[in-house]
Amino acid sequence: MEVKRNILLNPGPATTTDSVKFAQVVPDICPREKEFGLIMEFISKELTNMVASNDKYTTVLFGGSGTASVEAILSSVVDNNDTILIINNGAYGKRMCEIAEIYNLNYIEFKSSPIDAIDFVKLEEIIKHSKKKITHLSVVHHETSTGLLSDIKRIGEICKKYGVEMIVDAMSSFAAIPIDMEEMNIKYLASSANKCIQGMAGISFVISNIDSLEKTKNIKARNLYLNLYKQYDYFKNTYQMRFTPPVQVIYALKQAIIECNNETIEKRYSRYKMCCNILWDGLEKLGLNKLVDEKNHSMLITSVIEPQIKGYSFEKMHKYLYDRGFTIYPGKISLENTFRIANIGEIYPEDMEKFIKLLKEYFNTIV
Repeated sequence: MEVKRNILLNPGPATTTDSVKFAQVVPDICPREKEFGLIMEFISKELTNMVASNDKYTTVLFGGSGTASVEAILSSVVDNNDTILIINNGAYGKRMCEIAEIYNLNYIEFKSSPIDAIDFVKLEEIIKHSKKKITHLSVVHHETSTGLLSDIKRIGEICKKYGVEMIVDAMSSFAAIPIDMEEMNIKYLASSANKCIQGMAGISFVISNIDSLEKTKNIKARNLYLNLYKQYDYFKNTYQMRFTPPVQVIYALKQAIIECNNETIEKRYSRYKMCCNILWDGLEKLGLNKLVDEKNHSMLITSVIEPQIKGYSFEKMHKYLYDRGFTIYPGKISLENTFRIANIGEIYPEDMEKFIKLLKEYFNTIV
């Protein structure tokens, strides 16, 4: 059986292999069976292995989108007497502030440019001179809304200097850009299955430093489903989620992890960058400009400034490409009118070359 192959150039869910899709076709099973628990154990340990060691870190799984794992961290590890500094340099930094507001956390919003690097001198000064001791810092590694990549290693060094626990949203960088949680001083990392791991949507996870997580045991629970410590405590003893998991998606994630390990994160990032270089070269030839400068860029998602051309319409361009098997995404930033092109997932240079050809054809129709 063949599955129609759509090329998703939106920033997740990403294009998957047929083997990941078909991994979901399995006999029905109760997720409380030992057999299924072994799959969950495999997934948890292998996800941890991608960025840390299993003796110091652990992966806690949740059914839900990436936002679920971010919310689980923020609502579970910041106590009432703690203060968290949230770096807001895009839509997902803003979302973390919204979560902190809803849970009535003591937080400081550090506003930073959505297209330029963080001012580390200013960041350190705020941490150093804050009237309230800053206990946690939260940052988005790769802003999916723009393609901006933050230097989390440098932020981690600042956090270590002042005894601050760092939380990283690595939603669209995990399994593409190499990360070493211990070296970078990351205590909590959030991501999901449906981006660079190239699995299916429906599973997100938190990779935690075990010592840090154990210290949250007595923090009063603010919610039921997303309580990080309770999910961890239940899982470490049973290799089960407390509540019903998306069973078929778990099987797909297992297959996606196997395929990621076979390719390796380094080679996957290299493939993504090859696709990005083809994209950038094509955009330049079409006279289209990128929002984020290359020195601050992830090479995973590109925000393109919409052209001021008579007859141009994002909706019409989207339909033209969609009808030919390619999906792109509108922008998500107020600074400029943009659209986004991702080069993550099971795509290859020849796919990006075909995309550029179609993009050129579309613009020829309106000239």
